[in-house]
Amino acid sequence: MQFTGTQNYIASDDLKLAVNAAITLQKPLLIKGEPGTGKTQLAQELAAALDTKLIQWHIKSTTKAQQGLYEYDAVSRLRDSQLGDERVHDISNYIVKGKLWEAFEQEKPPVLLIDEIDKADIEFPNDLLQELDKMEFYVYETQQTVKAVQRPIVIITSNNEKELPDAFLRRCFFHYIRFPSKDEMQQIIEVHHPHVKQNLLTEAMEVFFELRDVSGIKKKPSTSELIDWLKLLMSDDISKEQLLNKQSAKGSAVIPLFGALLKNEQDVQLLEKLAFMSRRGR
Repeated sequence: MQFTGTQNYIASDDLKLAVNAAITLQKPLLIKGEPGTGKTQLAQELAAALDTKLIQWHIKSTTKAQQGLYEYDAVSRLRDSQLGDERVHDISNYIVKGKLWEAFEQEKPPVLLIDEIDKADIEFPNDLLQELDKMEFYVYETQQTVKAVQRPIVIITSNNEKELPDAFLRRCFFHYIRFPSKDEMQQIIEVHHPHVKQNLLTEAMEVFFELRDVSGIKKKPSTSELIDWLKLLMSDDISKEQLLNKQSAKGSAVIPLFGALLKNEQDVQLLEKLAFMSRRGR
């Protein structure tokens, strides 16, 4: 199995090397990077490239590791026993399979995405150490051991909201997706907006990267936000001149359709202040 990228996903050489190294080593690939840099999409495109099933486990703050293995639905069993249902005599009827169990059952190695692992409790990664290492777990209620038919390709993403345990990190192959350069970004844009006017793209890219370099900005706009912004610019037929002057058709003092790029009031106020100071300095 070799990942070389897809038509819909522009992967750097370093990223392709990391993916293939993790597959060769049969280790989970831990992907970090800014939000919007394509960490989740990597798993989706990898599954498409390898023509295999994608199993997604999206982690929340309340998610427990046990839920990825299985859960025992004692409430349903109690209800069925009160109703005299014959199903209560087989406890396996009340075992709800989790995403790891689903991945372990596949005949062809699937791609298992454990998305945003840093959202969960600090003990969550450690609670999965043995299962991800040995590719098996024990079901106490049915006294059975579930083993992976084929070792899944495990992609784990993190937005770096909290540190992950060292014991967990040792079992992963790590890669940080750096923010794309201007050339790489242009390739990404051409995938999503192949018919964008070149002069509009050039000026939009300049505005975008200048915005990311603004000192004091709280949340830098991401790749996905640039893609959305360009879609709006194309839809509203914003001209190159409007971008250069940072003036929309309605006379806004900041970047046209800035709501696609800026996501909090502090950054909007900062940009308005800089725009005001720029006009004063003319």
